[in-house]
Amino acid sequence: MTAQQRIAFQGMHGAYSDQAARRAFPGATTVPCRTFEGAFGALRDGDVDLAVIPIDNTLAGRVADVHHILPDSGVHIIGETFLRINHALVAVPGAKISDIKEIRSHVHALGQCRKIRQELGVNTVVGPDTAGCAKEVADLGDKSIAAIAPVLAAEIYGLDVLRTEVEDAAHNTTRFIILAREPLDIANDGTPVVTSFVFRVRNVAAALYKALGGFATNGINMTKLESYMVEGHFTATQFFAEVEAHPEQLGLRHALEELQFFSHEVRILGVYPSHSFRRENDLPAE
Repeated sequence: MTAQQRIAFQGMHGAYSDQAARRAFPGATTVPCRTFEGAFGALRDGDVDLAVIPIDNTLAGRVADVHHILPDSGVHIIGETFLRINHALVAVPGAKISDIKEIRSHVHALGQCRKIRQELGVNTVVGPDTAGCAKEVADLGDKSIAAIAPVLAAEIYGLDVLRTEVEDAAHNTTRFIILAREPLDIANDGTPVVTSFVFRVRNVAAALYKALGGFATNGINMTKLESYMVEGHFTATQFFAEVEAHPEQLGLRHALEELQFFSHEVRILGVYPSHSFRRENDLPAE
């Protein structure tokens, strides 16, 4: 990895996406983008080499905007990374917890930190992203206003960390996908891989049940299945799915052939190495 590589992320410097990108690509230059569309566009237009985008969180669930943008974005998933989310209560230098009357943060962060908000009994203000709220607090210079944000954001914007790990759940983790303009050419050599794809089933009785049957009969572990409406039609449902197998593996090849039979469209978005976090955090069998 070279220092010249540029990695797009959504948010401001200090955001969790920035942190995830820095950890995944040490030494690379992270490039903030105001929106997810902006990050995808920067990658597609060649302004950056890669993008690191959140797709799921253990508390908040899927990042809906990303699920809608990704299928038609023209870019490919080439990897994944996971980040344990440690929220911190940050404020201007010299502020104490007893001074705080208002907390600002992203809506998901506020929802993940209900206990500290109830403890302090303060007003809350929803902002565009955690790092952006940290910068707002720094710019305002008001000791009564704090932000829930990453420690990295506090370091960047010169804030004091009043308390760390203010999140309600210790398992709060976000999964990020790594995107590139070209797909990854990964060999089917037995190394654990993930295949991400979208499909639309035909609007006939039991189509989804039949379409997914091939994965069960071929012993393919499907780790994700998300559905959402497309094009304003209640009968046009698109599914985003992920399996732990390579498309050239015989079982997945057969399963995808069966899926094609019951679907209007099947499109692979990426085949990439499975992150070790998946195996390190598997639940024990009952």
